[in-house]
Amino acid sequence: METYKYIGPESHDPQSRFAGNNLSCQNCHLEAGAKPHGLPLVGVFREYPRYAAREGAIETIQDRINGCLTRSLDGRPLPIDSKEMNAIVAYIAFLSTGAEKVGRGAGQMAELTRPADPKEGAKAFAENCAACHGADGLGKRRGVVGDAEGYEFPPLSGSDSFNDGAGMGRLIAVANFIHANMPFGATYDHPALTVEQAWDIAAYMATMDRPHKVGIDKDFPVGVEKFVDAGYGPYVDGFSLSQHKFGPFQPIRDKLEAMKRSKAGGQADP
Repeated sequence: METYKYIGPESHDPQSRFAGNNLSCQNCHLEAGAKPHGLPLVGVFREYPRYAAREGAIETIQDRINGCLTRSLDGRPLPIDSKEMNAIVAYIAFLSTGAEKVGRGAGQMAELTRPADPKEGAKAFAENCAACHGADGLGKRRGVVGDAEGYEFPPLSGSDSFNDGAGMGRLIAVANFIHANMPFGATYDHPALTVEQAWDIAAYMATMDRPHKVGIDKDFPVGVEKFVDAGYGPYVDGFSLSQHKFGPFQPIRDKLEAMKRSKAGGQADP
C-alpha cells in the first residue's frame, strides 16, 4: 500500500530505492490486492511457477514481482532473497491462503469493431478523470517532492508514471480496468462509464508521454504469442503499430491463430 515509502526513489534509505517512481502496488492492485476485478492478487500465488509469453520462459512469483518493479514501477529488480521481496511474496501467499480467486483481472468487456478514439477519449477524460488525475494526467501528490508520501491520485503520464513496457500500457488491459473501477466508486457490476468511453479514455492514455523501457523490443521471443494490444513492435502479423495500439483487435487475433495453425510463427520482423 505504501511502496513508494519503502522502496521508492524518495525512500529514507538510499539502498532500498528499487522503484523508479512513486507509485504503489495498490495503484494497480486495488484495495491492497483484494478488490474483485481490480487486478486482485487473491489466489494468484498458487498459479506460479507458470509460462510467461512476454519472457518466453517459465517464471516464478519472484520473477513476476520483478516484472512489476521494472515496468509498472519503472525501477530495478529486487534481490530474490531481500526482505522486501520476501515480504511481498508472503503477502501474496497470505491473500491466497484458503481463498478462491475472486473477480480475476479486470473483467472482459465487449471490444469495439472500430479503433478506439483518443480524441473522444480526451473529452471523456476531462469530464470523468481529470478531477482526480489532473488535466494533464500527472496525478495529485499527498505532500511534496522528496517526502516519500506518494500520491493521493496516481499519475497516468509523465516521469513518475509506469513505463511503456507495463501492462497498463496495453489498451485492452487499461480499458477493462477503467470500466470496472473508474471513476472512484465504480465496480465491475456497476460501472460509471460506458464501454465506448472506457475504450476511448484508454486510447487517450495510450497517447500520453511516459518513461521508455529499454529492451522491450526483445519481449515475446515467440512472435505469434505477442499480445494483440502490445503497443510496441516488432510484430509478425503484418498489422500496423496503430492497430495494435488502438484496435480493432479481432483481425489480429485471427491472423495470429492462422499463423499458429500453419506453423508460420517465429521471429518478429521489424
